Amino acid sequence: MLRNDYGIAWKLTGVASRRIGWIADANGLDPDASLARRWPQSVHQSSNVRDWLAAARADALFEASSLNRHTGQPAIEHIQTALESGAHAISANKGPVVHAFHELRQLADVHGRKFFFESAVMDGTPIFSMFPHCLPAVDLRGFRGVLNSTTNVVLTEMEKGATLGAAVKHAQEIGVAETDPSDDLDGWDAAVKVTALAIVLMGAKIKLSDVEVQGIRSLTPERVREAHSAGMRYKLVCSAERTAGGIQARVRPEKLPLTDALARLEGTTSAVRFDMDVFGLSIIEHKPGVIATAYGLFADFIRAVKP
Repeated sequence: MLRNDYGIAWKLTGVASRRIGWIADANGLDPDASLARRWPQSVHQSSNVRDWLAAARADALFEASSLNRHTGQPAIEHIQTALESGAHAISANKGPVVHAFHELRQLADVHGRKFFFESAVMDGTPIFSMFPHCLPAVDLRGFRGVLNSTTNVVLTEMEKGATLGAAVKHAQEIGVAETDPSDDLDGWDAAVKVTALAIVLMGAKIKLSDVEVQGIRSLTPERVREAHSAGMRYKLVCSAERTAGGIQARVRPEKLPLTDALARLEGTTSAVRFDMDVFGLSIIEHKPGVIATAYGLFADFIRAVKP
């Protein structure tokens, strides 16, 4: 597909994780064998990301490490090293965008490489790429949405009668919530996404600490069910707006009428509305999974390397 449709020839030359370490073979690794951890005799085991990229002779790096909302590491180091080594950097991690967006974009420009991160917010939904390619010269005045799947699932389950603990367990069982869901429940995962969108799309000089954050732990099952019985629904709403004093960004639970499009979101579905000087635009991502995230990385790869 890549060769025929886009003129892209590719091969996998390196894989890395906490469990397997840094594995590289410039001659190419078989993807299926790599999933089974079967390595050729010529495989090279590196001790750090720079040696690994050199051994793999990488032209592009897919960075998918876990989010560290406090520092953005080690993802920032991985991306910096890739760009300095002459490889495009494609990430699903929000941390580098929040903590080092301008520095990484400048580094990419210096080395003639690309730094893309479509999967960082709403998986593979084309948000970051949409604005420069499809919406040039618009003035983005603000946005509002539901961007955290875990809390949406939890609130939906609480409406059905589940306790907070049981709702979280269900979210974990379906693969949405982390083993430690604190960043989701306390609103920080959503706050990181708000910060990333404001920095990239609104040109905001904003830090994570500037976002007003309130999670859903204060919502009891009784409050959630009472609202639902009254034709209202609680959602963890993310927003940012341009004001005379700068960008005002917040994450907080809101009780919404069913006439609000956000109130009608079920389960893992996410949505965001962008308010611009020329029109408003809403995007809904229906029931995403890991394939959606992988697609975002794949699409970024094509954009970065296609002839």
